[in-house]
Amino acid sequence: MSAAPPAQGAQGVQGTVAPGFAQVRAAFERALARHPEPVGAQLAVRHHGRVVVDLWAPDTTADTVTGLFSVAKGVAHLVGALAVQDGAVDLARPVAHYWPAFAAEGKGAVTVGTLWSHGAGLVAVPQGFGVDELADDAALAELLAGQRPWWRPGDGYGYHALVVGALVAEVVRRATGATLAELYAERVREPFGVDLHLGLPEADRARLAPVTRAAGAPGPRRAPVPLAEATLMELAFNQHAAEPTDVVGLASDPRVHAGGPSSSGAFGTARGVAALYAAAISGSGSRPALLAASTAAGLATPRQAGRDVVTGEPDHFGAGFERIASRFAAAPAGAFGHSGAAGALGFADPGSGIAYGYARSLFGAGGGAAPENGLLVAAVTRAAAQADEDAATMPR
Repeated sequence: MSAAPPAQGAQGVQGTVAPGFAQVRAAFERALARHPEPVGAQLAVRHHGRVVVDLWAPDTTADTVTGLFSVAKGVAHLVGALAVQDGAVDLARPVAHYWPAFAAEGKGAVTVGTLWSHGAGLVAVPQGFGVDELADDAALAELLAGQRPWWRPGDGYGYHALVVGALVAEVVRRATGATLAELYAERVREPFGVDLHLGLPEADRARLAPVTRAAGAPGPRRAPVPLAEATLMELAFNQHAAEPTDVVGLASDPRVHAGGPSSSGAFGTARGVAALYAAAISGSGSRPALLAASTAAGLATPRQAGRDVVTGEPDHFGAGFERIASRFAAAPAGAFGHSGAAGALGFADPGSGIAYGYARSLFGAGGGAAPENGLLVAAVTRAAAQADEDAATMPR
């Protein structure tokens, strides 16, 4: 990346941007300045595979690892998309074709596409999950195979917050004979040098910044919500369990570090998140993009339109991935990716060639992608569009 040497800006921002992307640095500084307390944040962007933004500030470094929570779902869905592209999995087939036990409780006709796009109604089990189970994809899959859906599959969709990665992983394992973590390491993380893991390797623990709560963010629930009174949101976030899940606590739990659950167990850097999505749509060096253009083009298309019955968000999901434009209006319509509970966001847009990674270690009141992503996504989208326009008009 051709840019000035790393320098510290007025808001403590460090790092570099490529020519034409200065507005992204300015937006990052404005975003951080809006916070009443320090935010350890990182922003990394690749454009057609080239690094164009690499920023961090103020209480972190470029190599600091943090808990990225549901960014793990983007990993799971990318591996799932590769299994579909390879012909190992067919989204139109019943899940029970690959996983016979899944047919229990009237689920025999539920397709893989419905399951992966949060339509199967399997957000919880009545007794709730312990952390040992939440950290173990195989244990979650076994419990959910016998579960009756909380709504009729196909009649709606709702965010399977703590379990969808395990459901994707079980279908992939049964169809390919390899675990999702094995395929991720072999096909994506190792060949593309992606600094993003399912779980936290022991070698990276010295780089970990703990996730802290912002002022005013809710603390953990002290007592479970009675099952008969629990909303779908409370069920999906395991608030009816004997020990209600504290999402923030998952990032520091050794069981999550060791298990690497593919719904909530991502750990890495913004550079790693951007590298993941660049590998998907642009490739790196001599390595081609992981996804064919025809595969990538459909990942942001809603499989079920309407309002998410868990979160209330409209047109929330495509083929498993979150539709980024449903949350941030400035995002390109074809952008697909996933957010994480402490504010993280990663996505790719095949049309513009943007691969975006944002990470921070401060858990806000709302969870999911932090609001500042709206400002940052808008700046990145404008800069990328201008760069493409300039490239198109340059003499050849």
